[in-house]
This record gives sequence, C-alpha cells and structure tokens, in this order.
Amino acid sequence: MTLLDGASLVPLVLTLLLAAAAAGFLAGLFGIGGGAIFVPVLYQTFEALGVSHLVSMHLAVGSSIAIIVPTSLRSLASHLKRGAVDTALLKRWLVPIPLGAVAGALLASVASSAELRGIFAVLAFVLGLKMLIGRLTMQLGDDLPGPVGRSVAGVVIGLLSSLMGIGGGVLNNTFMTLYGRPIHQAVATSAGVGALIAVPGLVTYVVGGWGEPALPALSFGYVNAFAVAVVAPASILAVPLGASLAHRLSRRQLELGFGSFLLIVALRFAWSLV
Repeated sequence: MTLLDGASLVPLVLTLLLAAAAAGFLAGLFGIGGGAIFVPVLYQTFEALGVSHLVSMHLAVGSSIAIIVPTSLRSLASHLKRGAVDTALLKRWLVPIPLGAVAGALLASVASSAELRGIFAVLAFVLGLKMLIGRLTMQLGDDLPGPVGRSVAGVVIGLLSSLMGIGGGVLNNTFMTLYGRPIHQAVATSAGVGALIAVPGLVTYVVGGWGEPALPALSFGYVNAFAVAVVAPASILAVPLGASLAHRLSRRQLELGFGSFLLIVALRFAWSLV
C-alpha cells in the first residue's frame, strides 16, 4: 500500500493543510503544539488511505509529535521576542520533561491501537472540559512548587503529552496558573515545553516503530514523512499570527470552540472502541 495515489489524495491533502493552519494558529495562541488537532485528522486520513488498523493510531500520534517539533520551536521564538517565557522553569525541566516524553512514547509503542485510542479519548475529554471551564479560579499556591514538585510535574506533563501526541500546552497552562503564574507567561512557556516533549518523543517513536511490517510507504517507524511534509510547513506559517493574537485578544470564544472540538474527538475515539 502506498500513500501516494495521485488525484484521489487531493481532498485529503486539502484537509491536512486546513488542519495544519488551524493547529499552527492555536500553537501560537495557546502555546500548544497542535497535536490535539493533528492526531484525529491524521488518524482519519490514514484510515481512509487503507493503512492497517493495527498501526494507524500509532502513526497518527508519532507523526503529530514530529510535526510539533518545528511548530513548537517557531512558537517559542515568537514568544521569546516578547520576553514572556519563564526560561528558568524551562531549564529546570530540561531533564524531567524529555524523560516523561520518552517514557510516554515507549508506552505508546507497546500499546495496542485500541488502548492508544482509549487513552487519547480519556485525556481529550478531560482537556476539553478544562477548556470549556476556562481559567480556574482556585490556586494551589502563590508560586510554583520546589525543585522536586516541579520535576514531578515535568515528568507527568511529558508522559501524558507524548502518549497523546500533543505539545503539553494545556497541561502546562493549567499547572502554572494553578500556582499563580500569569496566563500569558504560561502560554509563552508552553511553547518551550512543546519543544522539550517533541524532540525526544520524535526519536522514540521512530525507534519504537522501526521495522513494523504493517506501516505504509514513507514511514520511519511510527512517523510518516508524507504527512509531516504536507502539514508542517502550513502549520509553521500560521504560528506567528496566533502568537500575536495571544497578547492582544480575549481567548474565551476560542477556548469554548477548542474545548468542544476536543469533546467531539473524545467521543469519536470512544465510539471506535465500541
């Protein structure tokens, strides 16, 4: 089976490009890597192209992680120019987050397709509810916890994000704001979190799926080069617009829309398990 099938791929490529632009915009706006959009779109695309059901979800998650690498780096650069990134926290997380990301990717590589879809459905549902609720009025503290607490949080954020194929923005935004950090600083810092997750996650998904016989053409482990080549450029181009709006506009309507999207995706994957 090949992913390259001439004119029949045009609608699918257009769908991927639209999803890429939306995900890139959200990457800049929310400090996320766009994976919550990439994974379900890539999964449906691979399924429509006849990719084996045994690896279609793994391939969607791994390819999403690969796409997040340039998106997160571009988003981080945009936010660094505005001086809003907590670079001290990112330095503290140079080991914990990649460690969690590698662990998550290793777990994903040994999980079945149904297990991986179930994990994505549960986490997407929880994150969707968080987006619909909006900013949490409660606080767990006036500042972030000490070195041990920050390290544990970093490992958890990296692990859950890598399992889902996302950049960790929603998780990090929640963590930082619960400890009194401004939302704009949390959003900006999340772009760096995405890079810390995606780079080691990419390597692990490639290694974890290497030699899998059910993979389609142009796949390197659980990363498909065709999907990455189509989606990544459009996503990168849309990042600066989102980063700019993040510092100027109210985000509530977009939070409601994104939260609703995540709930729909969660239900879609839950239905696929019935």
